Amino acid sequence: MADVSLQTTPRARSGRRNLRLWLPLAWITTLGLAALFAPLIAPHDPLYQDLFLERLPPFFMSGTEPGYWLGTDSLGRDVLSRVIYGTRIALCVSLIAATATCLVGSTLGLLAGYFGGWWDRVISRLIEIWMAFPPVLFAVLLVAVMGTGLTSVIVAIALIDWTRFARVIRAETMVQAQMDYVDSAQIGGARRLTTLVSEILPNVLPSIVALLMLEMGIAVIVEAILSFVNLSLSSDVATWGSMIAEGRNAIHFAWWVLLFPLIALFLTVLSFSQLGEGLKQRFDPVLQ
Repeated sequence: MADVSLQTTPRARSGRRNLRLWLPLAWITTLGLAALFAPLIAPHDPLYQDLFLERLPPFFMSGTEPGYWLGTDSLGRDVLSRVIYGTRIALCVSLIAATATCLVGSTLGLLAGYFGGWWDRVISRLIEIWMAFPPVLFAVLLVAVMGTGLTSVIVAIALIDWTRFARVIRAETMVQAQMDYVDSAQIGGARRLTTLVSEILPNVLPSIVALLMLEMGIAVIVEAILSFVNLSLSSDVATWGSMIAEGRNAIHFAWWVLLFPLIALFLTVLSFSQLGEGLKQRFDPVLQ
């Protein structure tokens, strides 16, 4: 019995890892398809208003109308269509902003961790100064200065969150730089920059991917917060944050306006976080 238990434990552990990887990936893939084919999937125009259909309940409650599966808001706009179109904004911001943040922060972290010296001193001081500002308030300030719009939101996120990548990747790079394979590459005549790119970067890459997935979830949250306070896109554009802000005022008699975008936001952030951890566990050579 003991032998059977020992044999099944790794298999069960592998199954849990696969589940942690594939469930978030399935949700994010579903969101991507919904965003890509929103005009074909959405049952109604997300901006169309009909005051005769205001605050219709979802399909599982009495008093609803056919075709309005998740009900309508105070202006008679279809909640499901607005959630689907809000997916476009959320994924666009998360992809572009997180990628820009990753490139800037990871590059600075690699340079500081491997070359050390004045590279490390300058970048470390810059990180400390940047982290002295509260991130959400800093984002609000940047958007207020640059003006509302998708570009301003993306730039604000990239300017704020690069420090997370720089700190973690710097520490990882410093550990990898002490490994024997780095010394072997140097003895073999490889240049320092070549060693950084071809030897250290592949071993740090799983951490970068995990941070990238986490940053995508954070970018979704930041965009929702800015939309909530009407500092993201114009109010007539369907975003999860603006829907949550509207639903908050009608929570006692039209709770579905708040609940469904909130569920989409929660599942998306959770999926990005879990996907990053799952990818790191699957491909990190140290964990393997």
